[in-house]
Formats: sequence, C-alpha cells, structure tokens
Amino acid sequence: MIAAASSALEALSRLRQVWRWAARSLAELLPKGLYARSLLIVILPMVLLQTAVAYVFMQRHWDIVTHRLSAAVARDVGAMVDLYVAMPAGVDDPKLHAIAARFHMDVESLPPGPLPPKMPPTFFNVLDPLTRALPEELSAEVRYPLWVDTVGRSGLMEIRVDLGGRVLRFVTRRTLAYEPNVHIFILWMLGASAVLVTVAILFLRNQIRPILRLADAAEDFGKGRDVEFHPRGAREVRQAGYAFIEMKRRIERASEQRTAMLNGVSHDLRTVLTRFKLSLAVIEDESAEVEPMQMDVNEMQRMLEAYLAFARGDAGEPTEPTDLRGVLDGLRADAERHGARVEVEAKGDLNVRVRPLAIKRCLGNLVANAERHAKTIALKAAREQRFVTICVDDDGPGIAPEHREDVFRPFHRLDEARNQDEGGSGLGLAIARDIARSHGGEITLLSSPLGGLRASVRLPI
Repeated sequence: MIAAASSALEALSRLRQVWRWAARSLAELLPKGLYARSLLIVILPMVLLQTAVAYVFMQRHWDIVTHRLSAAVARDVGAMVDLYVAMPAGVDDPKLHAIAARFHMDVESLPPGPLPPKMPPTFFNVLDPLTRALPEELSAEVRYPLWVDTVGRSGLMEIRVDLGGRVLRFVTRRTLAYEPNVHIFILWMLGASAVLVTVAILFLRNQIRPILRLADAAEDFGKGRDVEFHPRGAREVRQAGYAFIEMKRRIERASEQRTAMLNGVSHDLRTVLTRFKLSLAVIEDESAEVEPMQMDVNEMQRMLEAYLAFARGDAGEPTEPTDLRGVLDGLRADAERHGARVEVEAKGDLNVRVRPLAIKRCLGNLVANAERHAKTIALKAAREQRFVTICVDDDGPGIAPEHREDVFRPFHRLDEARNQDEGGSGLGLAIARDIARSHGGEITLLSSPLGGLRASVRLPI
C-alpha cells in the first residue's frame, strides 16, 4: 500500500511538472500585450467555431448530399445501361436518347475498345467529394467496367461503360451529382468572420486606448513631468484613473508639506548661523580662535545647504525642452575656469524634456567630483533610440568595482578613495542619482577609457 501510494504521488508530481512546463512554454509563445491577448481571446474561439462548423458541413452535410445526388445519377445510368442491354443487338433506339434527355444526359454508343486510363489524382480531386462518391455509387449500380471523368471538362462529367460489344458514353452536368452552392456558405463564413474581427479590433482599440493613456500619465508623473489626465473608457478603467489622480494629489500634497517644513527649518538654521557670523564679526580680530570659528561656521552653512538640497530635491521645478549640448558647454566653461582640461563630444539631437536646473546640478556634481581627483575630463553625449546617454570620463585613480555602488549612499565616504570630499558633505553622487532617477533614468559607474572612472547618465527621451 505504501509503495503504491508513493508511486502515485511521484506520478502526480511528474504530471504537475509536465503541466507547468507546458504552461510556461505556451506563455512564451503567446503575445505579451493586452491588446494582442484580447484580440486572441475574441478571434481564437471564432476561428475554432468556424473550423468546427466548416468541418461538420464539409465532411458531413456536403458528403451526404453529394452521395445522394451521385446515387441518383448512378441509378439513371444503371437504368439506361439495362435498357440498352435489353434492346436487340445492333439497334440504336431513338427512345433511348429521348429517355436520356429526360434524365438531362447525352448518351452515345461507341465502337468497342479499351476504356481510357484512370485519371491521375490531383489536389483538387482529394478535396472534391464527387471524385469519391460517384465512382462508388456507379460501381454499386452498374455491373460492367466503367470509367469516370469528373474534372476533365468544365461543368461537365463523362461516364463510359464497357458492355463488351459496345461502349456507352454518357455526358451530363456536374450539378446533377454535386452541390454547386457550397462556395456561398464559405463566403458567408469568411465575410461574417471579417466583419466580426473588424468590429472586435475597433472595439478593443477603443478600450485599450484609455489604459495606455493611464500608463503614459503614470510614467510621465514618475519622471516629474506635468500630467494632464482625464479618465475615460470602461467603468473599471475610469475607476483606476480616478485612483491615480487621487494618488497624484496626495503625493503632491506630501511634497508641498515637506518642502514647506524644510524651508522653515532652513530659515531657522540660517538665522542661527547669521547670528554666529555677527557675533564673530564683533570679536576682536587679534583673537586666535576667530578664524577657525569662521571656517567652521562657513563649513556648517555649506553642509546645511547640501543636506537641505538633498532632502528637498528638485521636484518643484517644471520640466521643459532642454538642449543638453548647451548644458555640457556651460559645465566645460565652469570646469576650465577651475583649471581642469575638459573635452566635449555630442552626437545627435540632444533636445530632451527635463528639469533644466536639476539636470545641470546632476551633471555638475559628477563633473565636480571628477575635478577633485583628475586633470583631464571628457564629456560625451549621444542619442540612442529611446535614451540619451551622457558619460563623464576622467583620468583619476578611479574606484574599485566592489565600492562603486556604496558611494551613492548618502553621507557615505571611502577612506583614501577618490570620492572623499575635501570639505564636502558626501552627498554629491547621492543627489546626482536621485535627480537622474526622478527623471526615469539611472547613473552607473564604470571604468573609463582614460584610465579613471566613467559616470554614465542614462535619461529617457
């Protein structure tokens, strides 16, 4: 019992694995988009239904009708053969032709001779049920050798019966043993399918469009762009749209409250620092402690500005079309005034909708970080299909690969590393990545062709 149960469980487990593998394989073959999947849901049952109907009609109804009509023609031919055999030898009775005319046939008596060879099968012969039904029915009604040609002439069919001394040749229309209006049914099926598919495509397109608008609005809002979205479409889609608008309002309110709080904190702290500066200003200059205290106050002010800028971010700045080529030229001029050697290489259309001051600050932090540790800086920008990539290369000491992700953490410093800010707050790279991600982009650190570090900024167009 235990062995049988174990075998059954093992077989069930294998069956589940096979089912999961088949489901994953089918999922890989199916389309990934909602529009394509919806069309597949509508069209696939229609195609299966039409296929089943066509199979039933073509294989059942059409075959039955063709066999019945062929049986009627075979009985007429058998009666004509029996009548001709019963007639005296050598007599060609006109009544035979009159009876054949009533059966819509043309009969002719030919001299004795071998029957023509059997017609070679073709693709259309295989599909045509008449090529199977008529010979079967004739063989059941006529005892003599016969030859049938149902495709040799357009709209006609020929039957020859070898009676030994004579050969009877029958010529009649195919429509007597064949249903000629099958194509009308097929055309109706194809036409109805085309109409239904067209209606499904138009309807689904109108249903998918509001979902795509909602996705675009969410993507633009995530990149900090201005969003004007009005929910449309089905009830569920409108409900999702209203939920997105409410979420957007809550996020904007939270951002406004945080900005207001930080402005108040910065105002209070600046007031205290200003008092410190005034107090130091009235102290006698010969005091040995005045200059270090002034340096500490200035350092505190710089750190305070950096902290508040990192916490506040640049989300309040509106987006607008910006030529990144001009931004790079401005950064080169600033770096050259500080004594650095900077090269700029820009390719393609670099006009991107971003927050100009935020992007300038992001790239400026990267360039300033390179200035502190390198003598040569190269700025390269290129437009790809959907992104603009900006690279800041330098010939400095670089950063070990295992520490490149750590330097983006706020307030994180590497001992004896190139990002250890002299008098800085350790927030430059963190602010730069935060700005890039707020635009839907990313910053990565790589090895530079100049021998130092490469900071690669990737922004969506």
